[in-house]
Amino acid sequence: MIGVIDTEGDCAEWAFPAEPGSVRSARHAVRGTLGSWGLDAAVGDLAVLLVSELVTNSLRYASGPIGVRLAQAQAQAQAQAQAHGDAPLADVAPPASVLLVEVSDPLPDPPTERSAGPDDEGGRGLQLVACSARRWGTRRGKSGKTVWFELALPG
Repeated sequence: MIGVIDTEGDCAEWAFPAEPGSVRSARHAVRGTLGSWGLDAAVGDLAVLLVSELVTNSLRYASGPIGVRLAQAQAQAQAQAQAHGDAPLADVAPPASVLLVEVSDPLPDPPTERSAGPDDEGGRGLQLVACSARRWGTRRGKSGKTVWFELALPG
């Protein structure tokens, strides 16, 4: 059973049980939400692929619920550059729109990026995220970890 936490506005969040059907359910929920937001199909396809990989990783290693969160946001490059004195306001591009995607699970250990061989059936999920996302990373939470990535939105 999917736990819908929030699907209002520019944010959507779900909790999925740690069972194999959750990967399909997560893909369906993400695709439906991104479609309802009117986002570019290519961005949607990429987001669905990367969510599928990260939810699969969570299922492989964690035993608790898996959280998926989507948010449309403005990249904070301009504010960060100003705060650090890196560039005057006129030299920094306006904030870009991004899709922030987070996948959380109760396992506190950060994921390990592996180099998969040509015949390996697994080990490519984080490589796909690293190669496809604008930025990505992990953070520890009160009860587990979150792997997040950003995709640039056209416009």
